[in-house]
Amino acid sequence: MERRISGRTCFLHGSAVFLFLLLTACGRSDLDTLRFKGEQVLYGQTARIKGLDPAKAGDVASSMVVGRVYEGLLEYSYLDRPYHLQPMLAAALPDVSADGLTYTFRIRQGIYFQDDPCFPGGKGRELTAEDFVYSIKRVADLKNASSGYWAFNGRIAGLDGFRAASSGDAPTDYNVPVEGLRTPDRYTFQIQLKEPYPQLLWILAMNYAFAVPREAVEFHGDQFVNHPVGTGPYILETSKSNYRIEFVRNPKWAETGRVELYPSTGTEEARAAGLLDDAGKPVPFVDRIVQYVVDDAATTWMMFLSGQFGYSGISRDNWDAVIKPGKGLIEEFKEQGVTLLSSPTLSIYYIGFNLDDPVVGKNKKLRQALSCAFNPELLVQYYNGRVTPVYGPLPGPLAGFKPKPTAYSYNIEKSKQLLIEAGYPNGINPATGRRLELMLEVGDATPDVRQVVDLMAGMFDKVGVVLKANYNNWPAFLDKMDRRQAQLFRLGWTADYPDAENFLQLFCGANASPGPNHSNYANSEFDRLYERMRTMLPGSEKDRLCEQMADIVIEDCPWVFMYQPMDFAVVHNWIKNYNLHDFPYTMAKYRRIDNGAWDEWKAKQGRKN
Repeated sequence: MERRISGRTCFLHGSAVFLFLLLTACGRSDLDTLRFKGEQVLYGQTARIKGLDPAKAGDVASSMVVGRVYEGLLEYSYLDRPYHLQPMLAAALPDVSADGLTYTFRIRQGIYFQDDPCFPGGKGRELTAEDFVYSIKRVADLKNASSGYWAFNGRIAGLDGFRAASSGDAPTDYNVPVEGLRTPDRYTFQIQLKEPYPQLLWILAMNYAFAVPREAVEFHGDQFVNHPVGTGPYILETSKSNYRIEFVRNPKWAETGRVELYPSTGTEEARAAGLLDDAGKPVPFVDRIVQYVVDDAATTWMMFLSGQFGYSGISRDNWDAVIKPGKGLIEEFKEQGVTLLSSPTLSIYYIGFNLDDPVVGKNKKLRQALSCAFNPELLVQYYNGRVTPVYGPLPGPLAGFKPKPTAYSYNIEKSKQLLIEAGYPNGINPATGRRLELMLEVGDATPDVRQVVDLMAGMFDKVGVVLKANYNNWPAFLDKMDRRQAQLFRLGWTADYPDAENFLQLFCGANASPGPNHSNYANSEFDRLYERMRTMLPGSEKDRLCEQMADIVIEDCPWVFMYQPMDFAVVHNWIKNYNLHDFPYTMAKYRRIDNGAWDEWKAKQGRKN
């Protein structure tokens, strides 16, 4: 999952002050009105999103909002570690044939899509197995330009043929049967694979496999991306572009009695973490979710301190004011009932080279030289030790993770020698007689991002190369990636599922843009090993292949490997059942708001002031 690298800043500049005052004024009115009505309201921050179409939600922010409205066959357990899957729209985990090629799901009966004008009489109809067939076909349809076809490419019998047939100008015929997507009856969904695909169940918990009703797509047309119609616990009520998005509880979700379908799990662990005994059981507790588009971390932090947001990340500039040297919460926050949560993330951040580019794409020695110029310790210091250097394409503890520096890790003298071999001695471009200039595309323009880019530019400057940056908003940045319009780019990847294959597929030639391989990297030996590995069950042989593929990527340097972060959050005591999760997209339904605790906190703040 493509991940936005959050902006952070050390001062509240003019535009941030205005935005904070505006949100405070609006948010305080909301808090007083909605809580006076007895509603449980979860307030939080989001980034700009591309829309609410499950087939196109390829970044974390979009996937988070999609998961409010839509659901899939399976989801992750909220509390249990290591991660495992449990049924959501499926009645149970699937039956799998002995050869591992046929997966048979029974669909829960009595599940309904939300009410919407696309349905007769405006009343949502019952979910059926055919909805999953249609939804996967939408991801395969070339006209939809889905970012998720990598999840099904070459795996399901007949689906690649359906995709090829969708390439013409004529409307795609969704009535054409696909051999590997079958519905023996109204509530049975069957997937026939071309070869074993051990990651399939993880894939089916992703938004690309969420159930979408055909009526909604055809009725709303181009507006479907902003008019979601799902079976999930929430309904989109309002969406104000680049400002605010609001969801309300879906009454049909509770009416189906689905609350009883979710067992309470991890009770002892829940108590130890300060969660309620029912933390693994959704009601949904929260009546309304209100998220503001806030790109500035200082504004987000001020919203948390003022009680507008119930939870927040911790920016590098606020770190020393919140965290003691031993990484514990300072007493002032403890006294206010604030809890500190921390967890390692299955994420990796990197600078990507576009291998279509005539300068960096065709010159491996140049990419190796720039990789050797990157000093990860400067970023470790910059982020207060909250990140760990990575020396390869995989985060720990996945197979293929490199815990120590490799051949093209930081080494200034080696970088200078490789620049000579690349044809740029001392960084000089012989064609112009001037220093080589490279352009980095960035999806943020916050002060923090600019400081990190300045650090990178300083690293390259030490070997004579000039790094410039072009700052984009997030949707425009992703659009450039999809259209291969970058020379270098700064991006992160958060695991879609806990398997090394999910990171290694970022280097598969078949997954080039608009797929997730935005470096457009292609290596025939890597692809050969990847094709072997991706069908293997976990084991030593699969781990060995992951190590080999990581070594190939390290040698070819399509990325400058940056860091793997820890996840830290502070949570006010009126937010209940808040648990850090690497796959949080459908987890809002597990949380609860204690309005009494919020009233007590507000009264204390009034006395302090």
